This record gives sequence, C-alpha cells and structure tokens, in this order.
Amino acid sequence: MKRIFTQPRVLVFACTWMLAIPSAQAQIDRVYDMKGDNVSGAVIAGTKEGVQLDKAGVTKAFKAGEISKIMFEGDPPQLTKARAFSLDGQYDQALAELKKVKVNTINRDIIKEDVAFYYALCEAKLALSGQGKIDDAARRMLDFATRNQGSWHFYESAKLLGDLALASNNSEQALKFYGSLEKAPAETTKIEARYLQGLVRLKMKQGPAAVADFDQILGLKSQTTQIIRLQTLSKAGKAVALALQGNGDQANELTNTLIAQMNAADVEIAARIYNARGASCEARDDLEGAIMAYLHTHLMFSAQPDAHAEALKRLVELWPKVGKPERAAQARQELQNRYPGF
Repeated sequence: MKRIFTQPRVLVFACTWMLAIPSAQAQIDRVYDMKGDNVSGAVIAGTKEGVQLDKAGVTKAFKAGEISKIMFEGDPPQLTKARAFSLDGQYDQALAELKKVKVNTINRDIIKEDVAFYYALCEAKLALSGQGKIDDAARRMLDFATRNQGSWHFYESAKLLGDLALASNNSEQALKFYGSLEKAPAETTKIEARYLQGLVRLKMKQGPAAVADFDQILGLKSQTTQIIRLQTLSKAGKAVALALQGNGDQANELTNTLIAQMNAADVEIAARIYNARGASCEARDDLEGAIMAYLHTHLMFSAQPDAHAEALKRLVELWPKVGKPERAAQARQELQNRYPGF
C-alpha cells in the first residue's frame, strides 16, 4: 500500500512543478526581421546585442537592429495591437492601447520590457511631432534605457534619446547618444550612427566635419537596401553641408540628381532632398528658388517633423526678404503651433 501511495504523490508533484514553470519548448514566440520574415520558437535569452531563439533544440541568434518586432507567447492583446499601431506610425492609438495593459498580470520580464519600451517610444515620437513635451519624453526614455540596459531595444532607445536631444537643441548630448550606436551589433546601425552624427554637425554649422561623415557612408561598397537608402540620405546631407560652405553650385548639381531619382513615397528622403535644394538655392542667392523648395517640404512632406520644422524656420527667414512679411508670420505661427519646443 505504501508503494502504491508514494508513486501517485511523486507524479502529482512532478506535474504540478511542470505546470508552474513554463517550458521553453512549449513557448511559441515569433521573431520578425526587417523584411517581415519570421521564425517561431522560444526566446531563451535577450541582451542589448539581440535575442536567442530555441527552435526545436537549435539555438538561433538575432541581432538587435535586424529585428523589427517580437511577438511573445503571453502577450496581452492590447500590447499586440500597440506594436502594430506603433510600427504603422499611429502612436496615439498605440499609446491608448498600452494604457489598458495590466502589467502586474504579466509573468514574463521580457514582455514587461516591451510594454515599457513601446510606451516610451510612442511618447518620444509624439513629442518629436509636436504632440508632447520633449523633456518629459526624454525622461521616460532615459528611465527605460537605465532600467533595461540588457534589453534588445537598448540601441533603439539610444537613437530616440539622440533624436530628442537634437530636437531640444542639445547637440553635444545628441552626438553622445548617436555615437553610442557605433557599438551596436548590426552593421547598418553602425553606419546609421555616422549619418546621424553628420546631421548633428549640420545643425552645428560644421560643414567640413559633416561632409567627412557623409563621405564615409558614400564610400561604402555594400549594396543592401538599407545602406543604399542611407547613402541617398547622406547625399542630401552632403548637399546641405556644401551649401553651408558656400559651394552652392555643387550642392545644386547634387540635389538635381537626387530629385531626378527620388521616390516621393519615402517622406524622409523626399523632405531632406527638398530642404537640401532650399539650402543650395540660398547659397546661390536664389531666394525664390529656396522658398519654392522649402514650400515643397512644407506642403508635401510635413509628416517628417524635423525636416518640416526646418523648412518652416527657413520660410520665416526668407519671406520678408522677398517682401512678404505676412507669409513669414503665417509660417512662424505654424512653427510655434506644431513644434512648440523648436
């Protein structure tokens, strides 16, 4: 009787233990790359370098910077919706969903990290578009990065901190945050770090230093889609840098080529190209041409907040020079309304 009684007790205990601790093999997480492809399995480790996924006993590594999102088993449905909204640029809807998440009911730390990150990301993106306070968004993002230095979102949070610093005219701090991206595991992120530092040096009116940053990217032989895009952005940046140095003709020639090859569906590239055209026209004392270029950004590509704000700022300066101060007042009013921190 004793033996019959002991065996079931052991089995009950073992089953209870197995239910209490989730099995990695039983988990079905899904890691998506930048092209939208995905691999399912169990995320067994996560660091700022990326994540490791157990797929049928085989461990696969994914680098931070090459992951677009991860869908975790146990995700609250509101988090799933928030991810989709944020990736689609609908940050206010994403934030509304995140506010419904009951974090104390989540039993995986990596999911809690996702909730905190997307909350900080949405606040940052909204602040950068003029729909929130830059300082508040920066504090939340810095709190996330400080508390979650082992998160695969770490380098993305560093980039956003750089964006927020640049938007608040703290160029030195922006250089620091963007510079940290050079330690990221993904090659594209390291290249983007150089491009972003070039943008900061443009804002600091350091034309030769900015040209040096952009030329490093333009000299790369790699032909991946992401790097080709960064090279196009670098050409636009270089045109602005050349204009800063008074080389208006060179800058104009470069922007002519960019406009001829431009894909207007890529709002960031299009906005930066037309702002570069504006800068090149200013360097050549073609004020009407500059106004037309900045108006193009203002009217067609206002979805790119930093470039749009820059275009409005230049219009405030240029309209009085062609005898239209009332248009300058309109541009100033829109600048203040949409980008109060600018």
